[in-house]
Amino acid sequence: MAKRDYYEILGVTRSVTTPELKKAYRKLALKYHPDKNPGDAEAEQRFKEAAEAYEVLNNPEKRQRYDRFGHDGLKQGAGFGGMSMDDIFSQFGDIFGGFGGFGGGGGFGGGRRATRGSNLRIQVKLTLEEILHGAKKKIKVNKLVPASGVTYKQCATCGGHGSVSRVTNTILGQMQTTSTCPTCHGTGNVMDKKPADADEHGLVRKEEVIDLDIPAGVEEGMQLNVRGRGNHGPMGGNPGDLLVVIREIEHPTLKRNGQNLHYDLYINFVDAALGSTAEVPTVTGKAKINISPGTQSGKLVRLRGKGLPSIQSHGKGDLMVTINVWTPQELTKEERKILESLRGKENFEPKVDHDEKGFFQKVKDLFD
Repeated sequence: MAKRDYYEILGVTRSVTTPELKKAYRKLALKYHPDKNPGDAEAEQRFKEAAEAYEVLNNPEKRQRYDRFGHDGLKQGAGFGGMSMDDIFSQFGDIFGGFGGFGGGGGFGGGRRATRGSNLRIQVKLTLEEILHGAKKKIKVNKLVPASGVTYKQCATCGGHGSVSRVTNTILGQMQTTSTCPTCHGTGNVMDKKPADADEHGLVRKEEVIDLDIPAGVEEGMQLNVRGRGNHGPMGGNPGDLLVVIREIEHPTLKRNGQNLHYDLYINFVDAALGSTAEVPTVTGKAKINISPGTQSGKLVRLRGKGLPSIQSHGKGDLMVTINVWTPQELTKEERKILESLRGKENFEPKVDHDEKGFFQKVKDLFD
């Protein structure tokens, strides 16, 4: 079943502002909250769907990628994407502030919440061949993880709720206020046993090997999000994400422009005049092209499907070959004599057709 458009899910337009986005999400979250719809699988699905849409559209980088590539731009292979209920509840502090009314789950406002760990950012270098086919990479990261032997216990101040309530008398009667627990800072837990190598949060830094499945068609600077593979949160909190920034290794002869590749082919005057064949490099090997008799310098040849795939579609770009006629810079006496004998011959005089399309028009025509 195809995924619904995120803007459609939240009932907003593509020009929606951040305040409007929050308002739309808050309305749906209240409507479909599991505590308000116990046992309703459809409501729970709507609740998760709205949270996923908000999580993407509220993040400027993810929203830009979604607007450009759609859902496929957020599919980063195994281990990418996906939200747990803890992830959903953890973002309510931003949306609902001190709003209350529901219990259970992750809770709202000053209720118990899992403290999310920080994100990690790494760079992965890819060749054009890896970008063409997609790549599987094993990377090492140093991240914060719970120390061996660390244990936590329920916070005595808040009784594990993550929040404390206070009742005050006012002229309007008693008023109850709820705030985050000052002891556990909302997690509901405090450290019970702290190993010697652990920090104040019960965490240690450890090297971990992570498998990445990078999709074909990624581009320089694109960022992939591996959910839950960043630093762990304190007091048993949820881990952050691993942000993978793509870096392209420059190809020795091919230049990339989006899905298309470009190659400059240099031929000699004789081949240009008489015609010939030539080999040009591709990402995975070589291709042969025909040089027509009378080829002029600057001619463009398009090899369809020899470019790179798009991350959002199944098609491939093309390889654009620019033919350049090379003029020799040094001549022997015999060569000079031969060329001198051709000077002034009618066939060797330039015959410029002013109606002939220029370079940029040729490029445009190739893509039309």
